[in-house]
Amino acid sequence: MTRPLVSVCIPCYNAELYIATALESVLAQTWHPIEIIVVNDGSIDGTSKILDRYQDRGVRVIHQHNQGQCAAANRALADAKGELIKFFDADDILAPDMIELQVGRLAGRRDAVAMGEWSRFYSDPTEADFRSLPMYRDAKPIDWLVAECSEGTPMMQCAIWLIPRELVEQTGGWDERLSLINDFEFFARVLLAAQEILYTSNARLYYRSGIIGSLSASKSRTGAESAYLSLLLGTNHLLDAEGTPRTKRAASNALQTFIYEFYPRFPDLRSSISQRIAELGGADLAPSGPPGFHKLRRWTGWRTARRLQLLAERWGLNRASRMRQVGHPS
Repeated sequence: MTRPLVSVCIPCYNAELYIATALESVLAQTWHPIEIIVVNDGSIDGTSKILDRYQDRGVRVIHQHNQGQCAAANRALADAKGELIKFFDADDILAPDMIELQVGRLAGRRDAVAMGEWSRFYSDPTEADFRSLPMYRDAKPIDWLVAECSEGTPMMQCAIWLIPRELVEQTGGWDERLSLINDFEFFARVLLAAQEILYTSNARLYYRSGIIGSLSASKSRTGAESAYLSLLLGTNHLLDAEGTPRTKRAASNALQTFIYEFYPRFPDLRSSISQRIAELGGADLAPSGPPGFHKLRRWTGWRTARRLQLLAERWGLNRASRMRQVGHPS
């Protein structure tokens, strides 16, 4: 049988510190053939020069004016020729055999999606600790989404998935209105179009975290509006597929994460989400937080505990900043 071409689509913005490492991890893949398409979305740092050097190694580079991550991903997809598609962030790292393992797991199927494993690191990939997670299992997509959304918004990081082209074309590209947690809406759509999720053991993604100014850390009004819309759209995809008590509970819990995450900011958006949760019958998701937060919320309620947590975090950041300014370690 012909070996399927895999297209790795990489939206890229101001990634000069990380893009070379990310690209080297794709170039080192044990699966061939692979095509790599990077869309430089108006970077204003040294990203463009780094990317141009990789064109001699077969990386296709497209430069465009800044239009956002979703538009850059769609531009890469429009140029992709592969039977299988992997979207990949410009600051992460793939294990060398990740794609080969996922292609093998699909075994020619074009009605299923292969899911890999992920773990965070902050400065060095050796920090990653790949533990078994409940999400790692073969499952019908609706069953998987119900289980994961019932525990809050699931981890949908784009590079853990290898997707047959037919499923992407059937469901459409990325919603260019979205920025923060855009992956939730997109993958809810794609997964629900598939017949099965196939867990691929040891197909590993090293997920870089803690980058100052990263999209996932955005707490702006624009970011909140994107998260709000993505959660509403993604949960509506789930409810359109099955409008039962279990999907309503799962959707409510996924929406509840917005209230916990953004409290006490953006009361209008939180009020709208609360109304939608009430329409669905209510959520039963507990808030997340550090141990001190959980001890305090049992006495004060989660809202007061969250405000005190945010004050403590702000004080700690301000103190660290003052210490650095006077030359002391933080």
